[in-house]
This record gives sequence, structure tokens and C-alpha cells, in this order.
Amino acid sequence: MKLEIAVVSAEGAGIAATECADRIELCSSLELGGITPSQGLMDAAAEQVAGRLEIHPLIRCRPGDFIYSTAELDTMAREAQHLLRQGAHGVVFGALGPGGEVDLPATRRLVECARNANPSAQLTFHRAIDHTPNAEAALDVLIGLGFTRVLSSGRAASAGEGLKILAHMARFSAGRLEVMAGGGLRIQDIPTMKRSGMDAVHLSAKKTVSTLPPGAMPVGGRDGTDPTEYHVTDAEIVRAARTAGNC
Repeated sequence: MKLEIAVVSAEGAGIAATECADRIELCSSLELGGITPSQGLMDAAAEQVAGRLEIHPLIRCRPGDFIYSTAELDTMAREAQHLLRQGAHGVVFGALGPGGEVDLPATRRLVECARNANPSAQLTFHRAIDHTPNAEAALDVLIGLGFTRVLSSGRAASAGEGLKILAHMARFSAGRLEVMAGGGLRIQDIPTMKRSGMDAVHLSAKKTVSTLPPGAMPVGGRDGTDPTEYHVTDAEIVRAARTAGNC
């Protein structure tokens, strides 16, 4: 079973590679659910991993829902093309219609733009699928468009809670599309995911760091929160996930 780590820095990419992850989802602003990384971050991450794992940038031009305007889709298409031409192995995206169904015209456009940049690019449909009213219908659309995999929590708050639906998605896909479990995934859930037929698991493996001195009063933070806090990739969590996936 493959291990994918969501990272927001070149250093995080290097840690994931050193701890034997199979690929990374490269993004920015995990605290917002993730948005498209910069081209500079793509370059720096590629240097750090030095070919040791695959890099799959997230293509999401803003936080919020997955219903995109024409201008937003144009931005995302350009982002996908630039990042693939920089050497990304694939891209991660998702677009929905007003009823939560897969937005076929928008998704097809992004697929075509990605394939034009790199005909062999892998395509991952992200957790937007967890907002669809009919997972089987969504999977049929994605399979028809040639997607490589889908990232899902099984339409639950966490992948552990969504295991039953994830297992059903894997059976329904029957090898036509990889199912990757992610979203609130715990290390102890990983062996069960493997036994249930998941092709991969996805987690952020993050820890929070702060430069605020102990006992100091936060200044400028919203609601008294620490304005110096940020997330980094934790090597120990990546290592534990790799070990759990090998069980």
C-alpha cells in the first residue's frame, strides 16, 4: 500500500522522501485545507527529494467550496500546466456542480489541460468527492475521464469513520481507479485500511511549532491564539505511518 504525505515546504518534502513515503501532495496553507503551491516551492521541493518520490501538487486556487467560476478554472488550468511542465508527476484537483455532482465540463477541461502539459500525468480527484450525493456516480465519471485515483474519507469526518464506504468504493472501482484513504487518518487506522483494500493512505503528518517564548502574551493573534504558530512535517509521524502500512 502506497503512502502519500501532504507537505507545505521543501523541507517537508525532503523529510517525506527520507522516511520512505511514496509520494507527496505539495500544497500551501494546510490550515485553509490546502491551496496551490508556488512554482518556486515546486522547484525547491524537487531539489530536496532528488527523484526519491513522486510530487503531486494540489490545484486549488482558493479555499472554500469546489464550485468554480470560469476565471478560477482558467487560473487552475494554468497552474496545472506550469507545475506539470516543471516536473510534477501528477496533479490533484476537484470541481463540483451546484448539486454536489462532479462538474463534468470543468473537470474535463482540467484533465485536458493536464494531459496537454504531460500526457502521462497522474490525476487525483481530491476530497471534493466526499461532498457528492452519489459516490458511485462520481466514480463512474472519474473513471470515464481517466483519473488515476481518488482521495476520500468515505464521506465521513475521518477516514476511520468512513471505512465502510471506502471499502465499498474500492470494491466498486475494481481496479479501474485507485482509492486512497485520507482525512483525519490515524496511524492505528492504517493496517485496517490496507486489509480493507485501499490502494494508498494520505495524511499530513504535521506538528505545530511556535517561536513564542513560554509564558509570553500573544500579540496580534486572533482570539488570543499564538500568531507565531505554523505547521511542519513530523519525521516520526511519517516513519510510523510507513511502518503501519508495511504491517
